[in-house]
Amino acid sequence: MSLPFPLVLATQNADKTREIVEIFVECTGEPVVAYAIEGIAFLVDDPATIAESVAKLPELDEEPDVEETGATLEENARIKARALSDALGVLAIADDTGLEVDALGGAPGVRSARYAGHDATYADNTARLLRELEGISPSRRTARFATVAIACWPGGRELSVRGEVEGVIAEEPRGSRGFGYDPVFAPLEADGRTFAEMAPAEKHAISHRGRAFRALATRLDNDQFHKET
Repeated sequence: MSLPFPLVLATQNADKTREIVEIFVECTGEPVVAYAIEGIAFLVDDPATIAESVAKLPELDEEPDVEETGATLEENARIKARALSDALGVLAIADDTGLEVDALGGAPGVRSARYAGHDATYADNTARLLRELEGISPSRRTARFATVAIACWPGGRELSVRGEVEGVIAEEPRGSRGFGYDPVFAPLEADGRTFAEMAPAEKHAISHRGRAFRALATRLDNDQFHKET
């Protein structure tokens, strides 16, 4: 499988970028590296050409407007990917992820990253979630993670995919790996462990982000426009 490097990941989240790069490495069987474009995004490329790709990036007078004002995961992912693609003139990929808890009517959903406030930490968001679920029986703590990933090219072309995983919310955090809500999300397809108790490869094999980005990688590999350029 080949991917159309270089590309930009429209996120400043180093944890998310690490996971996406790991998934790309699994898909291609080749080394992949990410370079932080400070305050904006990450440039992803083959290690042999990353320096050349960085040197070709345009200098921006101001940072792109990537405020996540969408009402859905897809809208937010598109806002981020389109803004970075237009600003830098390269293929840009963005994802937006939501945790949907049935007992909370689908919350935190599209506000998962900001559930406890605009500047909330992972721990803040998780603590609020557990407070909201106090007294809820294990059988009613069902939830799912969903990721929408979108690839946008300069000029308007785009590809969109979605990945989901069903699970339950644990009564207390378990594990030290991963990030976000990983310490309290136990996927049904596993053995009762939370994502934070799994090795990265175990998590990627069944996770929402793993499913979304493997699907996106396949679409990009099969994309005739990519193969002709």
